[in-house]
Amino acid sequence: MIAMQLAIGTVVGGKIIVDGDPLPEGAIVTILARESDETFEVPPELEADLSESIAQAERGETISAEEVLRRLRRIA
Repeated sequence: MIAMQLAIGTVVGGKIIVDGDPLPEGAIVTILARESDETFEVPPELEADLSESIAQAERGETISAEEVLRRLRRIA
C-alpha cells in the first residue's frame, strides 16, 4: 500500500509552488487543475459536509489509503 498525501499549490513561472511543507525530493505527483472559469454547485447540506471535510484535512485529521480501502470492503 502506498501512502498518499494531499497538497495544494500555485503555478508560478510554469512550476508548481506547493503550499505548506514541501514534498519529498523525487516524489511522484498527480496534478488536477481546475479550469479558471469552471464552476460547480452542490446542495447546501452537501456544501456544509464538504467544508467540514476540507477543514479536517487542513488540520491533518485524515486516514490512510489502506484504512479507506478496508472500510470500503466492509460496505461492498
